[in-house]
Amino acid sequence: MAIIKAFKGFRPAKELAKSMASRPYDVLSSEEACAEAGDNKYSFYHVIKSEIDCPAGTDHYSPVVYTKAKTNLENWIYAGILKQDASPCLYVYAQTFRGKTQYGLVACASVSDYLNNVIRKHELTRVEKEIDRKTHIRVTGFNSEPVFFAYRDHAEIDSIVKEAVNHDPENDFMADDGIRHRLWIIADPVTISRIEKIFRDEIPFTYVADGHHRTAAAAHVGEERKNANPSHNGTEEYNFFLAVHFPASQLTILDYNRLVKDLNGLTAEEFLRKLSLSFDVSPGGKKECKPARLHEFSLYINGIWYALRAKPFTYNDNDPIDSLDVTVLSKVVLDPLLDIKDLRQSKRIDFVGGIRGLEELKKRVDSGEMAAAFALYPVSMEQLMSIADSGNSMPPKTTWFEPKLRSGLVLHRLE
Repeated sequence: MAIIKAFKGFRPAKELAKSMASRPYDVLSSEEACAEAGDNKYSFYHVIKSEIDCPAGTDHYSPVVYTKAKTNLENWIYAGILKQDASPCLYVYAQTFRGKTQYGLVACASVSDYLNNVIRKHELTRVEKEIDRKTHIRVTGFNSEPVFFAYRDHAEIDSIVKEAVNHDPENDFMADDGIRHRLWIIADPVTISRIEKIFRDEIPFTYVADGHHRTAAAAHVGEERKNANPSHNGTEEYNFFLAVHFPASQLTILDYNRLVKDLNGLTAEEFLRKLSLSFDVSPGGKKECKPARLHEFSLYINGIWYALRAKPFTYNDNDPIDSLDVTVLSKVVLDPLLDIKDLRQSKRIDFVGGIRGLEELKKRVDSGEMAAAFALYPVSMEQLMSIADSGNSMPPKTTWFEPKLRSGLVLHRLE
């Protein structure tokens, strides 16, 4: 069963929450972070993308970058810009996007749950990205960004959260991208104890939705500290890390689409003819064509949209991996027709999150940068959890969650 724990969060002063809140470190480049931070001295990019405060040309993985993050964080704490809550709390974090609101519990997750697979994963991680986040945590001594978790819906948790948000939030602001963010504090020990008990007794697993590298890094640093502490007793803060836990039904996974640079020597006509062996192909003309259900795809090539319906032999709905449309596309198109075998390494393919719309696919093909684009139907939370439960990993670039969590609203210190 899952362990979550209340903690004494570090939070910005109420009037600074909007200024401090930033997008996660891994969704934008250093140049974009520098532009977004601008002259905002409270932007959390000064902690999670601290290379923006270092001389131009500084290696982003240089020790001076991590030391700068630590210095910036300590200066904010010393100046009272970030203050620690006096008692352990849970927090409710709500995000409203396109008319839909999702309510997550900000709580510490357990390092032991990660190591024992109570926290379930659906993606592989890259060593260099884990090392980066581990170094950031080691040097700063903080989980400065939360990871994005899901759990299967539970009626009593929903009821407690509904009661908790039945008053004015501590923070309430609209970000520049139009997403509304609100935060409530749960400080009542009885309520906290009940929530922790429900997870401990009735929530068998939690699931990493987004943030596999941050999760792995936090867990490994916690384990390092445990092994280095001869007086370890299991209650130390390093045994836990920062996460936001959402009921699965509230989450939105957008499509994660593919663009290819060339057709591997095929003409467009030859390519379409080969596609027709595995798909029912229907020309759609100039009008954007969006997949409406699983095993439907859209193709944009030579200024024309095509609707593709995978033929039954191309997928297996009884297998959690083979039922995925990203698997179908790789097995019958990318690998055999286009010779794109390694999605992580190939320079001939690119990926575009559905937040940018089909227009982005059209623009990049029309510009001549790309030869063709494939739009896919989004993966469901049930598919994601089934794959995680089976112990398998999804292919690269399968899920795009929106909205992204904002960093800088609540921090967790490891000691």
